[in-house]
Amino acid sequence: MSDEMNIADYLAQGGRLTNPTNVPARYRAELMKIMATFVDSELAGAAGFADVINAGPGIKERIAAARIVLEKTDNADRVLRLMGEFGANTDRYANHHPWSDRLPRDTGPGTRRSAHDMRLSVLNYPLNGWADAVVMNLCMGLGVCVQLEELVKVSYQPLAEAIRGILPAERHHAELAEEGLVRLLAEGADLTGSLAYWHPRVAAMFGDVAADRMAQLRAWGLRDRGGADLQAEWQERFDQALIRLGVT
Repeated sequence: MSDEMNIADYLAQGGRLTNPTNVPARYRAELMKIMATFVDSELAGAAGFADVINAGPGIKERIAAARIVLEKTDNADRVLRLMGEFGANTDRYANHHPWSDRLPRDTGPGTRRSAHDMRLSVLNYPLNGWADAVVMNLCMGLGVCVQLEELVKVSYQPLAEAIRGILPAERHHAELAEEGLVRLLAEGADLTGSLAYWHPRVAAMFGDVAADRMAQLRAWGLRDRGGADLQAEWQERFDQALIRLGVT
């Protein structure tokens, strides 16, 4: 498909785009933004957890953190390879941005650094020790799953297939976080401060785009639900997790 005027009709009839040669220019630009945001967020997330591996209170916890770092880096690589098919310089990409850079801890929710990669805003904030990292992993893990469940429906078939393969690992990261919080709570940890810190920062990543752009993204099969709907679903999952943990 090379005619942008016909792409919406083609997709509405169940068509899918399968390689860079049949992707119109404007569709390509939006698709690259989606893929870059995913790759940058995975690399930034991996860098953050790499810094706390040795803060884990035991071998099991350190293995879990190392696994998250490994899998997030691998997830980024899977989508980065798709970007390479569109001409992205994949050899330079991994070293192009300071993935471990963070804003000051007290920076308000939703803030982005002025010169930065395309990571989700929540990944601009620093972790504060092991318990704080586990809380963040639960909050963010649930949010990532909501977003990826949206992306498995994307109209660019190679990306949809890649996300379908990535989603089980991201779900397991949220499960590992909940298991870690069960242990921390059993040991008497007070998580209220970390929960209060990370909740609004994760919530802020579900931003809505302008109505006309959203209509175009829907017509192209690059978005389905708006940010408010995704945030509401994440909030429900977060609330249910807190109930399971016995935390108010």
